Parts: sequence; C-alpha cells; structure tokens
Amino acid sequence: MIIKEADDKNSALDALNGLLARSDCKPDTKKRIEQEIRNIQAGIRGENEAAYEMKVHWGDSKNWMVIHDLRIEHGGLVAQVDHLLINRFLEIWVCESKHFSEGIGINEHGEFAAFFGGKPYGVPSPLEQNAKHILILKKLFDSGAVKLPTRLGFTIKPDLKSLVLVSKGARISRPKAKINGLEAIIKNDQIFKFIDKAIDQSNNPLLMAKIIGQDTLEALARNISSLHKPIYFDWHAKFGMSKEVPAMAVVKPEPATSMPKAEVAATTMEVTQSAADHKPKQKLVCHACGAAVGYNVAKFCWFNKPKFGGNIYCMDCQKGFSTAQAVGS
Repeated sequence: MIIKEADDKNSALDALNGLLARSDCKPDTKKRIEQEIRNIQAGIRGENEAAYEMKVHWGDSKNWMVIHDLRIEHGGLVAQVDHLLINRFLEIWVCESKHFSEGIGINEHGEFAAFFGGKPYGVPSPLEQNAKHILILKKLFDSGAVKLPTRLGFTIKPDLKSLVLVSKGARISRPKAKINGLEAIIKNDQIFKFIDKAIDQSNNPLLMAKIIGQDTLEALARNISSLHKPIYFDWHAKFGMSKEVPAMAVVKPEPATSMPKAEVAATTMEVTQSAADHKPKQKLVCHACGAAVGYNVAKFCWFNKPKFGGNIYCMDCQKGFSTAQAVGS
C-alpha cells in the first residue's frame, strides 16, 4: 500500500527557471543553476522509476507499506530517505535511489564513480549515505518518537536493511575484490526478486514471532509518515541573488532638435507642392448637357468667350449654339 507519494518538485524547478530568466543572472551563476536543474530532474527520473516498480509489486498489498520521499529531523540530524518499504515482519528496507544515466563504477577501495560522456568522475558513496540514514532512523525509533508495536509487554524493534537502487538502464561496474555491502546495490527492476530471495533465505527463527497485523502495520507506517518535514530551499541565497527582481531599464526618448527656419520653410514648401501635385484636377463637363469634354474642346470655348459666354460646351452643343445664334440674327 502506498502511504506517501513523493513531494512535488515542480515548484523548485519553476523557481530555478525564474532565476535563469532574470537579467542580473551572471553566466557562471547560470551554469550552476542549470546544473542544479539537471540534478533535480535526474533525481525525479530515478525516484519515479523505482516508485513504479514498488507500485507494481506492493502498491495493492496490505502486507507491505511504501513511503516515498521521507525527510526526518531528529536530534539535530536529517535523514532524506528516497523510499521506505515496511513489511509485517517489521523489516524496513531503506532505499537510496540513484539515477546514473551511464552507470556507476566501484573500485577495490569501495570508492564510487559515475560517468559522463564515457569519462568517470567521483561521487559520494551511496552506501555510506544510506548507512547514515539508517543510523538516524534507529535513533528515532529508540527515542520513542514513533510508537512501535508490542507483544507480551515487549516492544518489537524494526530490522532496518539497506538498498541502493540504480536505473535499470545503467551499468554497474563492480571490483573483483570482495567488499561488504556491494550486493545491496541493484537495479530498479531487480528489487522484488532481491527482497523476496532475502526473506526466503532468512534463518531467523524469531521472524514469524515478530509478525504483526495489517492494521498495526498501516498505523505504524502512517505514524512514520506523519514525521515528514519537507525542506524549502532559499534558492536566491544559495546562488547569491537578490529576492528583488531588477527593474527593467527604461529607454528615454532623445530630445527633439529644433530645425533652422530656412529648412522649415523649404520643408513647408515641399509639403505644399506635394499636396498640390496630388490634388485631383477639376473635371471638364459641358455646360448644357453635362457630358465630359476634352481639354482641347474646353480650350476652344475659352478662347471664344464672346461666343460661349465663358462656358464650356461639347461639340454637339456648340453646333446648336451656333444655329441659335443664326436664327437670332
């Protein structure tokens, strides 16, 4: 049964992308922020892949409780646990999830390296990280902060086990020398078979005596989950940026320069002349019938002002006009 899902990390990604978009984000700061975004995205992919395998095998089971993304604070210490798997034998599998796209390598000294572009680079030991998480959880249980089940007046203590989960597509290069704990580094798709085999091979005769009821198991898991304290990063402080968004620079318009009077007059004349050039010409029409008249015909009428009285007549009307004059004479 899934008791707690992973916290939503989109708000962190939004905040980081907001810092990237700011005008005061320097190139070196941008590189650091971009790397932080890649780390978060890689972590999400790794945790989601492991969470899917757990959901397939134990999501509907009442004999297993699953807690994702659990952050515990106790005695000034912090344990950031990627996944907790708790069964009715009160075994708690503490899972550290890693997403190494190109895999990890371990040398004969137990030192870890990841790969980028085929080249190795050192990374902290996930086994040591998980060992610290388990130590803090043990202190938490010993303190009585979590109500543990009892039987015949005795408290049943949980058995904490470590697992390091690597992306199923990554390679794991192990040393030839035997190093304790390396068998706990497995790929995500091997988790069910690994745990099932470990339970079958257990020779502890008291294991069955520790078994608890399904309701007790769920109550315990919810009690542990209630102690989750999510962390809120001050991304501005981490990257040395002010919380105040810088104001956008305002570009002031250049002051208008006065034009010399001679240039103003010339410009005015050009505008006037241009307007005159574009002014539509007057339409020439016959004074009598309104028909359109060509320029040469109109010119003839203008030159014979005494005959036509200064008006324009088309050629047909001019003939009538001459006839009228002959009759009158």
